[in-house]
Amino acid sequence: MRRIRHFTPDSTRTIVDIVQDHARERPNNIALIYQDRTVTYRALDEGANRYAHWALAQGVMRGDAVALLVENRPEFVMAWLGILKIGGIAALINTNLRGAPLAHSIGIANTKHVIVGAELAANLAEAAPQIESQPAVWITSETHDGNLDAALAASSIAPPPADARAGVTCKDKAFYIYTSGTTGLPKAANFTHLRMMFMMNGFSGGLNTTERDRMYNALPLYHTAGGVCALGAMLLVGGACIIRRKFSVSEFWDDCYRYRATCFQYIGELCRYLLNAPPHPHERDHQIRVITGNGLRAEIWPLFQQRFAIPKIIEFYGATEGNVSMLNYDGTVGAIGRIPSYMRSLITTRLVRFDIEAEMPVRGPDGLCIECENDEAGEAIGEITGEAGKTFDGYTKAQDTNKKILHDVFKKGDTWFRTGDLLRRDAHGYFYFVDRIGDTFRWKGENVSTNEVAEALNVVPGVRDANVYGVAIPGHDGRAGMAALVAGPEFDLSALAQNLARNLPAYAQPLFIRLQPEIEITGTFKLRKVDLVQQGFDPRTIADPLYVLEHGVYVPLDAARYDAIVSGQTKI
Repeated sequence: MRRIRHFTPDSTRTIVDIVQDHARERPNNIALIYQDRTVTYRALDEGANRYAHWALAQGVMRGDAVALLVENRPEFVMAWLGILKIGGIAALINTNLRGAPLAHSIGIANTKHVIVGAELAANLAEAAPQIESQPAVWITSETHDGNLDAALAASSIAPPPADARAGVTCKDKAFYIYTSGTTGLPKAANFTHLRMMFMMNGFSGGLNTTERDRMYNALPLYHTAGGVCALGAMLLVGGACIIRRKFSVSEFWDDCYRYRATCFQYIGELCRYLLNAPPHPHERDHQIRVITGNGLRAEIWPLFQQRFAIPKIIEFYGATEGNVSMLNYDGTVGAIGRIPSYMRSLITTRLVRFDIEAEMPVRGPDGLCIECENDEAGEAIGEITGEAGKTFDGYTKAQDTNKKILHDVFKKGDTWFRTGDLLRRDAHGYFYFVDRIGDTFRWKGENVSTNEVAEALNVVPGVRDANVYGVAIPGHDGRAGMAALVAGPEFDLSALAQNLARNLPAYAQPLFIRLQPEIEITGTFKLRKVDLVQQGFDPRTIADPLYVLEHGVYVPLDAARYDAIVSGQTKI
């Protein structure tokens, strides 16, 4: 909080100025490490200057967007930094997208130029006919043989004219960062310079980073966790960010050892992949002093920390577009952060009672929302005010923005940001993640948290991955639990039901099991459930092995059993 007190919506100092200062004061400090390349702060700034001059030559002006569709590498950082140098906006496109979702993401940014890595040029070409604005395509490659590479080679390494971003303040947009698309088409969140400064300083302060630190970053740079939090924790202090093109379980600890990483950023699923992997010679032979991330489940937290000799874990909570964020500084297992009672007036994050079926907060007789008691799950919301850190900048489309705003919450006229997450708070002010709204469903008159069911499944021997969701059954209220599992050779289906019965109430035990060769995830390691929910549990249309819980054991679900269930002949 000391770090961010100087940043206000009208501040003019941004990450552009900070990197330029490093380039001048510590030019030989390593900023980026990628494979066998090292990029100093001087080289990073000069590379960004080339992009800035290129953009100016194309007529890009303050407030114009340039789409960036490039897999992780130093040029990704140079590109957006150069665009920011002239007051532009970088639209950070998810590199996993194809077809209509890719065209949609570029289209809603209203961009006239797309920088595309040669490795993704075919994907862009496939989607191009669906992009209404028909932007100019600039190809860059690691062999420097794209049309953008030629243009950059002819560009100056000198800083662009100072008036190129005259008038830019922290309240101006720096990025469009997209939701992961776990449901429907991605939305483009407006990401301001102020939000960037808050996030970068929050993580740098929380990790206590210095210029001697090296952050290992295997997360995608197009998203907030890898591209702002992990990267920013280093850029602010003159440290180095080790960029990995894509996460690799087998090479993770080799990289940490080889590049002398002192910290890394995780996603919960990344930790599970590492924990499921065979022992590695460098998994304890490293210089890691602290790690940070979100989604590290309580049931594997101590195992992960002990096996890999991690001195400190700082779990965090937050969203790209939201004004609710927390850091678990003290490492309390399972907690995503803490707001002590004496900080409630300063940090206006609250939990409100929530109706699972209506998917809306509960309101009392006075029409206002009801704050949750300790240990009661509710939706996390954050008050929207004009104060720094409490704004909500929304999305490119007004209707998407309006859906995330709650009015008349605790008094008439107030407005709050809806996180879409169910959390609970204990008596000491620690917060714990319960589930995403929409993932929690009702069955047998009870609320079922997919996250809690997944936690119970993930400790079952042989379960490598678990994706839990609810499916509709004709003639039944709510949704029945179903779990898609990736199982190893030691998995024992015959013992699964007994194992779950010891850890879950009867209504929460999955009625259906689907065995899959792998779990589909987004580029940021979030589980995709939409297709699974739509496919349901019909063995005639699903090739994967299916099972149903009958008399305390899971038995194969064939067409006859399916028909008996949907017709009501079999009681469930």
